[in-house]
Amino acid sequence: MSIVAISGSPSAGSRSARLLRHALERLSDEVPRHEITVRDLPPAALLRGDVDDPAIRRAIAQLASAPLVLVATPIYKAAYSGLLKAFLDLLPEDALRLKSVLPLGTGGSPAHLLALEYALKPVLGALGARHVLDPVYVADAQWTADEAGLVPSDDITARLDRALSDGPVPLRSAPVALAA
Repeated sequence: MSIVAISGSPSAGSRSARLLRHALERLSDEVPRHEITVRDLPPAALLRGDVDDPAIRRAIAQLASAPLVLVATPIYKAAYSGLLKAFLDLLPEDALRLKSVLPLGTGGSPAHLLALEYALKPVLGALGARHVLDPVYVADAQWTADEAGLVPSDDITARLDRALSDGPVPLRSAPVALAA
């Protein structure tokens, strides 16, 4: 059993990658995790749909034993990234069957909040996901700065905890409560 975290951002320092790491930090360390950073996969294999490429095969195999999959993407023009789309298109049609999946998204404004619901969730469903956890979307204004850089606000942490508490992997510590 393991957790698979998929980062669908083309940018190394992206907010969606930060959100993904923050979500992983909320989960118990007792469960092994695999991170698939799509931008690090061979571009030619992604564009050709080459499922025989060793790196693509390894990424697909990592999904097989994971009861929990986190999928993080920036939202561009009301949709998830094209890079993530290229990877999801390579997966077998039942790649997410019997898995809990947490969609995570970041964007410039709350206007793109529903992109996870209307663009990403149908694709996850087509890949067999039947237990899609409550998506977590973070707009730029919901980040706070500290000595480590940008971090999600306490409200975002509480929403992550609430979504992850419905999944098969225990949280690391007590969930953060939403402010009343």
